[in-house]
Amino acid sequence: MYGVDVKFVVEVGSRIKSILCVAKVLNLRMNDQSKKNISPMAPNASTAADCSGVLNEQDAETIDGGLAKHIAPKAEQRKFALVWRNIIAFTYVHIAALYGAWLMLTAAKFITVLFALFLYLISGLGITAGAHRLWAHRSYKAKLPLRIILTVFNTIAFQDCALHWARDHRVHHKYSETDADPHNATRGFFFSHIGWLLCKKHPDVIEKGKGLDISDLLADPVLMFQRKYYMILMPIACFILPTLIPMYMWNESFVNSFFVATMFRWTFILNATWLVNSAAHKWGDKPYDININPSQNPTVAAFAFGEGWHNYHHVFPWDYKTAELGNYSTNLTTAFIDLFAKIGWAYDLKSVSSEIIKKRVERTGDGTHATWGWGDKDQDQVEIDHAMITHQQQQRQKSE
Repeated sequence: MYGVDVKFVVEVGSRIKSILCVAKVLNLRMNDQSKKNISPMAPNASTAADCSGVLNEQDAETIDGGLAKHIAPKAEQRKFALVWRNIIAFTYVHIAALYGAWLMLTAAKFITVLFALFLYLISGLGITAGAHRLWAHRSYKAKLPLRIILTVFNTIAFQDCALHWARDHRVHHKYSETDADPHNATRGFFFSHIGWLLCKKHPDVIEKGKGLDISDLLADPVLMFQRKYYMILMPIACFILPTLIPMYMWNESFVNSFFVATMFRWTFILNATWLVNSAAHKWGDKPYDININPSQNPTVAAFAFGEGWHNYHHVFPWDYKTAELGNYSTNLTTAFIDLFAKIGWAYDLKSVSSEIIKKRVERTGDGTHATWGWGDKDQDQVEIDHAMITHQQQQRQKSE
C-alpha cells in the first residue's frame, strides 16, 4: 500500500524544494533591518518616558505593583520602506490559506482536518506558553523536558526562533506604542496586525532591542540550539512533516496535505497571534488601566488560547495566567501550564494578589471591572450605600 514510486518521489522532492524556498523568504523577523531613519516620527523611544512611563528599569513602581502611565500617544505619519519580497510572499501565503480553507470544507479527509487542528493547538502553545509566558515574561519556570517540548511546538509555529520572539516582545512591552514598539498599535489596525512585517523595522526597534537584557535567554541551551539550527529545523517542522504525514499515514493527496495541514493551519495561527497585536490593542474594556491601548478582548482570547485579556496583561505582564481569572475555557494556555505544574515540570508560577488587583482597578480602571452581584467583595461601597431596595420585608422580633 505504501510502496515507493520513483516518479512520485521526484515530484514530492520538487514540491519540498519549492516549500523550502518560500520558507527561506518568510523568515518572519526580516533580517533586512534598516539602519536609516526614513523620516521624522513621533513619539520616539528617547522621549517615550513622557507617554508610557514604563521604559526604564529604574522607574519607580506604585504600591500596587503597576507603573504610572500617561495616555498612549498617537503616531505621526511616516514613510515606510516596504519590503516587496515579504509583501509578495505573504500575499501568496494568504491566497494559499484561503484555498486550503476551501479544500478543508470540500475535499480533504476528516482526519486531515483534525491533524491540522492538532498542529494549530500545539504550535499555538509553543507561542503562548513558550515564547510568550515562559521566555518573554519569565512568568513561570520550566524544567528541561517541558522546555524541549515547547521549543518543538514553537518551531512548528514558524514565527521566528523563540529567542528573537521573546526579545522583540520584551521591547514591545518596554516601549509600548512608541517608535521602538515593533508593531506600534497607534499606527492603525493593519500596521499592528501584519503591516509591520511588510516594511523595514524602525531604527528605534533595533537600537532598543540591542540594549535590552536577554542574558537569561542566551543562557538557555535549548533556545540557543533552536536559534543555531532554526533554518534547518523550521522547514522540517512547519512545512515538510505536516505535508508528508497525511500523505503517508492515511493516503491523503499532496494538494490537500499541503494546503490544509500546512498552509491553512500555519496562516491561521499567524493571524491568531497577530490579533493580539491589533484587535486586542483596539477593541475591548479597560478595567485595569484606562490610559493604555491594550484591552480585554474575549474573542481574541478564545482564538489565541488566553492571550486576549490584554489590558490585564500589559498592567501585570509577569502573571503566568495573563488574566485575573484562570478560566480555562478562554485561557487554554493556563490549563496547559497548570497541568505541567501538577507533575512538577512547570514551577514558580507567578500571579497577582486580589488586593493588588483591586488597588490598581480603583486607581486607573475604566469602571468595567466585573462583579458577580450584590455582596461581591469588589462591589463599590457607594453603590451599596445608594442602592434602591424596594418591598423590604420587616424583620419581626421574636417574642420572648
